[in-house]
Amino acid sequence: MMKSFMMILSVFILASCQKNIQGADVIQEQEFKAVVAYQDASSSNQNFYPQDPVDASAFETNISLVDFDFSQEAKVLKAVEILKKVVRSSEFKDKVINFTYKGKKQFVDNNGLTNMEIYQKLLEGSEELAPAIDYEMDLELELYYSRRSTVGYTYPDELKVWINTKFFNVYDSAQVAGNIFHEWTHKLGFEHAYRYSTKRNASVPYALGYLVEELGKKYL
Repeated sequence: MMKSFMMILSVFILASCQKNIQGADVIQEQEFKAVVAYQDASSSNQNFYPQDPVDASAFETNISLVDFDFSQEAKVLKAVEILKKVVRSSEFKDKVINFTYKGKKQFVDNNGLTNMEIYQKLLEGSEELAPAIDYEMDLELELYYSRRSTVGYTYPDELKVWINTKFFNVYDSAQVAGNIFHEWTHKLGFEHAYRYSTKRNASVPYALGYLVEELGKKYL
């Protein structure tokens, strides 16, 4: 009788301990989730941005060139300087933040980001393949020739951008700047539809590429 009683008591104690342990796990999990949520909200790498972005004057470029002759190099370096002036300007900030599509402040294919968040992401310069926030555009540019209508292209697993000399050689530096910026936004994770449409023109790569070209004309 005593042996049976002790066995029942042991089972009861064990069940109570298990219940307490599980309860403690729930509390710890909730506390962990709270800490993670706070860390996520505090990190600019987690798509959390202040309402007042960093000073745009901090934006720089880190560009390496492949297969450019002297005149081509001069053109692309001028394009990069134009690009920096545009991105640092208050007019660029205003147009990005207030960009509208179908009556709303939004870009197409915006990865769920607001216009302000997209602007901040541009300034931070955190490419998917070089995710450090360094406030600069990191790219390698290489020239090639094709009779096709592709102005330039890139791959998701490379920081390199290829530019078609069919267009590069006849473009002015503002147009080159717009093309470079378009391709760079792909490095930040933004995509667009393959086929032409007016909707595609409102995507981050196309809309901002056109904007850099438009604003860059004044710096030619």
